[in-house]
Amino acid sequence: MRYDYVKDAAEIYRQSFATIEAEADLARVPPELHPVATRMIHASGQIDLVDDLAWSDGLWAAANGALRAGAPILCDAQMVASGIIRSRLPKANEIRCHLGDPRLADLAAALGTTKTAAAIELWRPVLAGSVVAIGNAPTALFRLLEVVAEDPSLKPAAVVGIPVGFVGAAESKQALADNDLGLDYLVVHGRRGGSAVTVAAVNALCGPDGRTG
Repeated sequence: MRYDYVKDAAEIYRQSFATIEAEADLARVPPELHPVATRMIHASGQIDLVDDLAWSDGLWAAANGALRAGAPILCDAQMVASGIIRSRLPKANEIRCHLGDPRLADLAAALGTTKTAAAIELWRPVLAGSVVAIGNAPTALFRLLEVVAEDPSLKPAAVVGIPVGFVGAAESKQALADNDLGLDYLVVHGRRGGSAVTVAAVNALCGPDGRTG
């Protein structure tokens, strides 16, 4: 049996983004974030993802500026860290994920929380001015907000907070969007999210904006 399907990678890419351009309504998205929204739609296969997208006014300038200044990218999961395209990083930025750190199990037990939330404690030396990418763990996003509230000097430049799930995901993203800590953010409200969408956002934030790209 033979199937009739597109085999050319370049044509698949062209058709994919042509479909997004034709079907996605980006009217409310500022031009500089069009590539970010488009990449997130592409990663999820969901045109309506843009309906749940929310951001702070300073997101693009904060995230892109920090990355171009060499800020590290701090990730809650290895899937997020692995998906970031190193060749797109403007300053060969360091990418950190501490889930394999041998200290983490004891730290999580001592704090009475998940390993992903406990890993925030290991970010402290480099958290200020960083770009945070959380795609899986609502507990990590909640703990990040707590840490910055306790010590504002640790405030990251921007937070891409898009954890997926049924317990705490929607609530943690709403808490980020409602933050009064001065945190610039990008979220997808509700239960949707995950590594692929988070990675797509970070990769797009590394490049030129929609007005210059």
